[in-house]
Amino acid sequence: MPINLDEAIGAALEPVEFSWASSDIQLYHLGLGAGGDPMDTRELRYLTDDTPQVLPTFGNVAQSFHLTDPPAVKFPGIDIELSRVLHASEAVTVPGPVPPSGTGTAITRFTEIWDKGKAAVIWSETTVTAPDGALLWTQKRSIFARGEGGFGGDRGPSGSSATPVRAPDFELTVPTSPQQALLYRMCGDRNPLHSDPEFAAAAGFPRPILHGLCTYGMTCKALVDNLLDGDTGALASYGARMAGVVFPGETLRVSVWKDADTPEGGFSAVVTVPDRDNAVALAGVEFVPA
Repeated sequence: MPINLDEAIGAALEPVEFSWASSDIQLYHLGLGAGGDPMDTRELRYLTDDTPQVLPTFGNVAQSFHLTDPPAVKFPGIDIELSRVLHASEAVTVPGPVPPSGTGTAITRFTEIWDKGKAAVIWSETTVTAPDGALLWTQKRSIFARGEGGFGGDRGPSGSSATPVRAPDFELTVPTSPQQALLYRMCGDRNPLHSDPEFAAAAGFPRPILHGLCTYGMTCKALVDNLLDGDTGALASYGARMAGVVFPGETLRVSVWKDADTPEGGFSAVVTVPDRDNAVALAGVEFVPA
């Protein structure tokens, strides 16, 4: 069904109330590779019973964490086949540490839809509040829908993100495991693109791909561990654009620059796959400490 801009732009979904427990946080962190060294006290902070520290990127998945069915892309003015959809970007901003358990109410609005000709880019913003009305986090997301362009909308800006011309200030190595996507899908994203070889082939991939949100979360963890001494509460905001695919088992390289264009203390980064000619996986990474 063609995208209906008049119906979609500004549409707000019904509020969704959801809850999470410390065991959900532990599973999420395990899905990102936490605990690789079970003797590292910094790693164990992610996996402590009852009171684990929480990566703010949990806010990007919290609302859908307990889903067991593949997601549907059907909203006011938007009805898209799941196999056509890829994540385009994610970002999260937190006013303070995310609690290890709690209840939140999410309200999502569609803010922009860009017509790229052969595809559409759909932007949404979600605010999540606690039962007392306090803001827990704000999430921004865009999805890339192949074959859904041509509806007469604004093309929007280019999605390219130039990296600094100088050498990075430092580089990090982030390994993924062959079963990374099969574990991460337990965090609520049951899209068969990440687990079913036949579905992945029909979507044009040689094998299932890693969730973009997994690459996104693993990169955030690596930056927290290396820039903030593993203290998740010291992060104010984080975002990235999904620029390419990662196959489970590949090793990632995170190139990081101190960024004069972000608020004081901010960093920018790009994530590549060295074994595939440094194919870009994440671009436009912005990491801003509190």
